Amino acid sequence: MANNKSAKKHIRINKRNRLQNQFYKSSVRTLLKMFAKDITLYQVSQITEHKLKVQNRLNSIYKFLDKGIKKNVFHKNMVARKKSKLAAQFKIL
Repeated sequence: MANNKSAKKHIRINKRNRLQNQFYKSSVRTLLKMFAKDITLYQVSQITEHKLKVQNRLNSIYKFLDKGIKKNVFHKNMVARKKSKLAAQFKIL
C-alpha cells in the first residue's frame, strides 16, 4: 500500500487512466462486432439504408480510434492497420 501522498495520487491517476483505456478498447471492440454484423446484413439484402448504416458505423469506429491515439490508448500503427483493413472491407461492398 502507498505510504506517502504522491504515491496515493499515482494510484488514483492510474485507476482513472485504466478506466478510460478500458472504455475506448471495449467500445472499439463492440463497434467492430457491430460493423461485421452490418456488413453481412448488407451483403444479404443489398439495401442502400444498410450501406449507410455500415458507413456510419465505420465513421464512429474511426472516431474512437483517432481519439484513442490522441489519449495514448492505441498505437498509431495499430490504428492505421485497423483503419486500412476496415476501409478495404467497406470498399468490397
